[in-house]
Amino acid sequence: MELKTVGWIGTGVMGKSMCGHLMKAGYAANVYNRTPEKAADLVAAGARLCATPAEVAANSDVVFTIVGFPTDVEQVYFGPEGIISNARKGTVVVDMTTSKPALAQAIAAEAQAHGVEALDAPVSGGDLGARNATLAIMVGGSQAVYEKVLPFFNAMGKTIQLMGPAGAGQHTKMCNQILIAGTMIGVVESLLYAARAGMDHDAVIDIIGSGAASSWSINNLGRRIAKGDYDPGFYIKHFVKDMGIALEEARAMKLALPGLALVHQLYVAAQGQGLENLGTQGLYKACLTVNGLQ
Repeated sequence: MELKTVGWIGTGVMGKSMCGHLMKAGYAANVYNRTPEKAADLVAAGARLCATPAEVAANSDVVFTIVGFPTDVEQVYFGPEGIISNARKGTVVVDMTTSKPALAQAIAAEAQAHGVEALDAPVSGGDLGARNATLAIMVGGSQAVYEKVLPFFNAMGKTIQLMGPAGAGQHTKMCNQILIAGTMIGVVESLLYAARAGMDHDAVIDIIGSGAASSWSINNLGRRIAKGDYDPGFYIKHFVKDMGIALEEARAMKLALPGLALVHQLYVAAQGQGLENLGTQGLYKACLTVNGLQ
């Protein structure tokens, strides 16, 4: 079955740009979002707005999803109005939400039972990577299905890799989030120190961001902190969710990750300050309050 028509569910901060790249590549698109207004730009560009995930699935050759939480993933994939039971045989479904590895495996098993193929393909790169089509895409599933979907991935990302069977994409994303969690502590504490010392954030980032301390987080999110820009490229509430999944998986593997547990608690504290809808760089704002710098 040739994949021509795209279904896209979840047109938020990242999903809108990602679907837009597929449309620019020439694919017809059926889109759904719980808040239809968030799909308005895609509809204006020629996408067909659908009323339910079932309608998207019934009219698409490949269906991509990027929603908020594992419960949202379950809602759009399973049940009588879900994607799998309404997709035609031979359809490919690709969940790009950061979610639980076990849920990715369950989707793959249910899809196979309905004659549908599935991949889990979470991404890294935030809103900037989504807008610029430079995302890293980590994929779980079969080689054959991966190769079918690779042209779509190439329209959205720069670094794409099949990591193993169903669930392997999600496990790789957990590795990514664990690393980012530790890095964000370094970014925030480094810039807090600079602020207390009366230094200019941009000047500090210029030098430390070009040496051994260089990272995507300091050079991108650090710049946003310097500008006082806490708009979400990736929400605090979603990062808390991701770290919770990683800690749950680690416990199941009898693996201690004390650094991740610490960062998780700091971000939960930021949620407690009402900051959950800020970007992950909003942890700096939470720490300003704690240190009497705001």
